[in-house]
Amino acid sequence: MNRMERPFAFGQEAKIRYLDGEFQVLKHGAYVRCAVTGEPIRVEELKYWSVAYQEPYINAAASLRRHLERQRAKG
Repeated sequence: MNRMERPFAFGQEAKIRYLDGEFQVLKHGAYVRCAVTGEPIRVEELKYWSVAYQEPYINAAASLRRHLERQRAKG
């Protein structure tokens, strides 16, 4: 099995504080997990997150899905 098949096998999960337009690494690690899908996201590839909910997302579709879920929950 090569590195592409197991990209996060030896890395730890990072802890991140999500800010407007940037994020602050609180605990270094190789990845974070998408709040919607649970998929790992390499820290260097992280592009989508919610400041209000402090959650990372794998892509724009996951971000929209979470937004719509929260809107429905509000009622």
